[in-house]
Amino acid sequence: MIRPATPADIPALHTLIRELADYEKALEEVRATPDQLHHALFGPHPAAHAHIATDDSTDEPIGYAIWFLNFSTWRGVHGIHLEDLYVRPTARGAGHGKALLTELARLCVERGYARLEWAVLNWNTPTIAFYESIGALPQNEWTTYRLTDEALTALGTGTPGTGK
Repeated sequence: MIRPATPADIPALHTLIRELADYEKALEEVRATPDQLHHALFGPHPAAHAHIATDDSTDEPIGYAIWFLNFSTWRGVHGIHLEDLYVRPTARGAGHGKALLTELARLCVERGYARLEWAVLNWNTPTIAFYESIGALPQNEWTTYRLTDEALTALGTGTPGTGK
């Protein structure tokens, strides 16, 4: 079953986020706390949304999708950016990942959004194969750039960076 997350899901969601980071070999990069997740998802001005996939027999959360709205200047309407999609390894292959994506696609269609977009690590070939099996296409002509930590602070405060 797929359902919108509730505040009661925050502990499970935080655990699942850490599991995803571990799978992506980046557990040490997780800094988000349960309180931050609660504020981001359920505070006065939510920055993101989440859906939970639950085990059919136990109703235990076994996967999630966290997403937020983006905007296409070319299409003139919103879209959804999928930040995370994760299903526990023991639950993979049962359709939960596809069900989460289907729900987000349904929201796009229902609300008139033009796109559902996400990123995937180049080495994650099983996930790439899954995405391509449902008709998703890689956007190879685009490269994602990111500023974080010291580089973000340097640019944001006008202090000299360590430019390379």
